[in-house]
Amino acid sequence: MPQQQINIKNRRATFDYEISDTYTAGIVLTGTEIKSIRQGKASLVDSYCIIERGEVWAKNTNISEYFYGSYNNHSARRDRKLLLNRKEIAKLEKACADPGFTIVPLRIFISERGLAKMVIGVARGKKAYDKRQSLREKDDRRAMDRVLKNK
Repeated sequence: MPQQQINIKNRRATFDYEISDTYTAGIVLTGTEIKSIRQGKASLVDSYCIIERGEVWAKNTNISEYFYGSYNNHSARRDRKLLLNRKEIAKLEKACADPGFTIVPLRIFISERGLAKMVIGVARGKKAYDKRQSLREKDDRRAMDRVLKNK
């Protein structure tokens, strides 16, 4: 039976931030959380990551309650621990020490082995003129694709 691909993206992150480095991390989840993610009931809007005592935590990530979860259900916006190597956590800590940089979740997906993974990125906030420039570049790319497609 072919399994549908789960790919939950944070579209707002690429618009608001300039992403410099990306890392793929595992997520510590409960049983009802992984079932909700497999149904595609998750959102990365307004979520961010912090480093506390050598551990990376995803804050404000919304994974909706599982419909059949009964009393075993999870809270939708709880903090979730991310699984990274010590070297990766050290690099993230060093990058976030610079002013203006933050860690932003970019997407959640299910790996080939059936595990939930989160792609996080070290990001710097864009100014309003940067956003206008990226929109202009996006429109230009779209126009070029249209011209090439018509030929």
